[in-house]
Amino acid sequence: MGFFAKVIITFLVVIAGAYFMPGIDVSNFFAAIVTAVVIALLNGIVKPILKFLAIPITILTLGLFLLVINAGMILLADFIVPGFYVSDFVTALIFGVILSVVTWLFDKKETKRK
Repeated sequence: MGFFAKVIITFLVVIAGAYFMPGIDVSNFFAAIVTAVVIALLNGIVKPILKFLAIPITILTLGLFLLVINAGMILLADFIVPGFYVSDFVTALIFGVILSVVTWLFDKKETKRK
């Protein structure tokens, strides 16, 4: 899946998360777009580095530490983007899981077409 498609999917999940999840707030449409771009960039650049550095703990936790890395990416986006607010770690964890599942489903659907 291309970067632009990931940004669009992330944007839709950010809007839905702000609407349905009580711990997530997006101040306006522009903040949602910026948040989607920042999350996509963080997932493309920072996340692979963190995953590599966390291989030992990921093995010890049988992969569950990857959920913590996802939540960390969401909290980092909260820190970077003004207008995007995540209340706590648990909310970021749930939002990260939802974002990962939705992205995975779209990626799986695209792979099936090829």
